[in-house]
Amino acid sequence: QVQLVESGGGLVQAGGSLRLSCAASGRTFSSYAMGWFRQAPGKEREFVALISWRGSDTYYADSVKGRFTISRDNAKSTVYLQMNSLKPEDTAVYYCAARWNSGSYSSYDYDYWGQGTQVTVSS
Repeated sequence: QVQLVESGGGLVQAGGSLRLSCAASGRTFSSYAMGWFRQAPGKEREFVALISWRGSDTYYADSVKGRFTISRDNAKSTVYLQMNSLKPEDTAVYYCAARWNSGSYSSYDYDYWGQGTQVTVSS
């Protein structure tokens, strides 16, 4: 079992920044690829970013490329999502997720999920 707890969400003006954190406990964090997903009201959950278990490979949705950065600290069992130049369309509940060994763009492939943290970007 892996338990994931997100933090760092909040209300920010357009153009601002937030850093989300996802703290993991339980089984070996460094064996899991980690992903960030988001879900806006009335919309399906969508892929945002993922990072390989080693941290050497990262992938982003086109909508956030160049603005968001995913990183991880395996010593702290934590994954981060640095979000810059935020836009109102980034408003959503953000979830982190863990998948054994390799990452995926599909939310259905992930084994463990956090409870989510709300990000609201005002115009």
